[in-house]
Amino acid sequence: MKKNLWLLAIAQGLFLSNNVVFIAINGLVGLTLAPAAWMATLPVMGYVVGGALSTGLVARTQKRWGRKTSFQLGLVVALLTALLCAFALTTRSFWLLVTGTLIAGYYSANGQLYRFAAAELAPPSFREKAVSLVLAGGLIGAVVGPNLANYTRESMSTPFLASYLALSVLALVSMAVMAGIQFAPEPVKAGGASAGRPLREIMRQPVFIVSTVGAAMGYGVMNLLMAATPLAMDVCGMPFSDAALVLEWHVIGMFAPGFFTGHLIKRFGVLQIMAVGVVLNLVCIAVALSGQDLHQFLIALFLLGVGWNFLFTGSTTLAMEAYRPEEKDKAQAAINFFVFATMAVTSFASGALVTTQGWALLNMGSLLPVALTGAALAWLWVRRRREAAAAPAGV
Repeated sequence: MKKNLWLLAIAQGLFLSNNVVFIAINGLVGLTLAPAAWMATLPVMGYVVGGALSTGLVARTQKRWGRKTSFQLGLVVALLTALLCAFALTTRSFWLLVTGTLIAGYYSANGQLYRFAAAELAPPSFREKAVSLVLAGGLIGAVVGPNLANYTRESMSTPFLASYLALSVLALVSMAVMAGIQFAPEPVKAGGASAGRPLREIMRQPVFIVSTVGAAMGYGVMNLLMAATPLAMDVCGMPFSDAALVLEWHVIGMFAPGFFTGHLIKRFGVLQIMAVGVVLNLVCIAVALSGQDLHQFLIALFLLGVGWNFLFTGSTTLAMEAYRPEEKDKAQAAINFFVFATMAVTSFASGALVTTQGWALLNMGSLLPVALTGAALAWLWVRRRREAAAAPAGV
């Protein structure tokens, strides 16, 4: 079990490395190729939108061929789309670049399931820690991603061409790592066996609603503020090196807690840890509104990362209460669809809002999704307290 989890944690780190490089370079490459400047971030949005559109297809491949084959298929797509983006850059085709990032979203939709697969590699008593440990593998991406983008951007005559080629190598390394993981075999289903409840029935459950709100809103607030930070710091006249430092500590905040978040959930409860994530988001916003010096950006983004970790790890753990084993593919696909859809909206809104409304108003606006998440957690907590109180003694 430990070997499988550590390998999956490495795969998670390589997946995040791919994401960091994509986010770091696609906007800049798009700016050089786009017919109009406002279209520069379309390749970034393409990756997120492609992930949202691929959730249903990934669910079907997971159900038909199992975790390992589907994950490897995602890595094949990662390899081919990295090469396609490199070709688009050499031919200076903006729309081919957007197409490449859109298709690459299939890999992203697969990678978002690594955390659920982690729980299946561990016994029920260890699943919170398994999810947390695999998410901690994202620290690899915090180190590899920014440095890979930085050291490869000018290493060939065409800027960023080497970055895309390096991502294709990263995909090959990920395939080798994935080959070493032994996933639990898919149960053999007898003819006429039930596929579980309809998705609509699963989605109506309070536990599903709250876990989805926690994952989607947690990711949305994180993406909204993270993507806007370099722009806000640039407006303040700070050098890119300062923005890079802030983002580095933000990513560390996102994934370093993975080594102990599972222990905290096990000890204090999943709703309580998710509530701490909401509080950390509120403190992040308060720090961001207190001023625009380097230390305020750094502390705010670090707290934002830790808050995201508590919310996302907690939401993943909570979601597993909402579906049965035979329902996991469609339920997980639905959760990831809402996450990707929220990310797509915030990816577009972040730059537009910070450039037109300013950093302060952007942060104040982010209070709404944070409050929504807090209200959802409170609703489920009260509901469970009432159910416990109404249950017969000894039940």
